[in-house]
Amino acid sequence: QVQLVESGGGSVQAGGSLRLSCKASGYTYTTASICMGWFRQAPGKEREGVATIYTGGSRPYYADSVKGRFTISHDKAKNTLYLEMNSLKPEDTAMYYCAAGGGRDMKSGLCRPAQYEYNYWGQGTQVTVSS
Repeated sequence: QVQLVESGGGSVQAGGSLRLSCKASGYTYTTASICMGWFRQAPGKEREGVATIYTGGSRPYYADSVKGRFTISHDKAKNTLYLEMNSLKPEDTAMYYCAAGGGRDMKSGLCRPAQYEYNYWGQGTQVTVSS
């Protein structure tokens, strides 16, 4: 059973930065490769895929709204997924979730940002950006 624990959320002013972390247990990146991703859900809105990555190595996926500002990465040795968020905007305010086990598009190599394909979820970490 994979368990995911997020951390690093908080409150920042617009233009600021935050780094989210997702520590995975019950799974070792070094033994198998999977799709992992960051999703977010703002009040009154549906959960959306922000960024995904294949731990075996391929280019990551980013939602258009975060391209050029957010960077997803993972550290195999630490079994940890990261989301570096720069130039934050008030519209980035949401609960951010880490997820694992998604599906991969074999043609493009990208991990699909479809939440229903992800089997494991963290409890979420709140990000609030004030103007």
